[in-house]
Amino acid sequence: MSKFQNIRVSAADGVAQLELHRPERLNALNRATLIEINAALDAFEADPALRVIVLSGAGRGFSSGFDLKEQMERRPEGAAVWREVLELDFSTTMRFWDSPKPTVAAIHGACMAGAFEMALACDIALCSRDALFGEPELKFGAGIVTLLLPWVVGPKAAKDIILTGDDAIGAERALALGIVSRVVPEGEHLSAALRIARQMAVIDPDLVRDTKKAINRSYEIQGLRGALDTALDIDHAIESHGSPDKRRFMDIAREQGLKAALAWREARFKL
Repeated sequence: MSKFQNIRVSAADGVAQLELHRPERLNALNRATLIEINAALDAFEADPALRVIVLSGAGRGFSSGFDLKEQMERRPEGAAVWREVLELDFSTTMRFWDSPKPTVAAIHGACMAGAFEMALACDIALCSRDALFGEPELKFGAGIVTLLLPWVVGPKAAKDIILTGDDAIGAERALALGIVSRVVPEGEHLSAALRIARQMAVIDPDLVRDTKKAINRSYEIQGLRGALDTALDIDHAIESHGSPDKRRFMDIAREQGLKAALAWREARFKL
């Protein structure tokens, strides 16, 4: 697995570690990173010695979400192109939900947008006290790719977060909402996740796999899969059509840089 450029992988004591590793870009999830994540998960899932998968981020935070700079440079246009982009985003996120092995997200710093959705797809998530979560997509005219949040926090809290573009959810609020199940001191998120993972790795893997499947089925039988597919179709319509806010955001980013575009976005909401 040394071929990877944007992630780091390792394994010990039955636990596989997948670290997002683009610290200079706050681990933004570009196309290459998503492809590498899929390849790593293929390898982890095929290895019977590996029983649990831990996902974390290098540097200052977990991840800022899907890579806006790459989108700015690639300029995806048209329904077919956007379908390919969004389906890769969606399917990669859902790998953590669908994996036959339990997945654990170890979160610190920023965990935003598409990365937030990836953490929600993990079976267990814990964070350090400096963690900050959010779904800011609507603030700049984008939609939600993997709409898992309502299934985790309920409709009222999900609408509060998504429709306001809330990107300042601290660790304690995340714990209260059920976004994470544990909060640990700063710097201890990965060691705490590995302790949980090693404990699960001792249990019969077939038992863990089948029980995870049963828990997931509890939600899928309520319509989770159909709801996610519909939400993806709606986001495809949003992105392929292009909202005025998104066009303006991208125009500023291309002309003045991504930092200027983010400043424009934030200035609109200083009420």
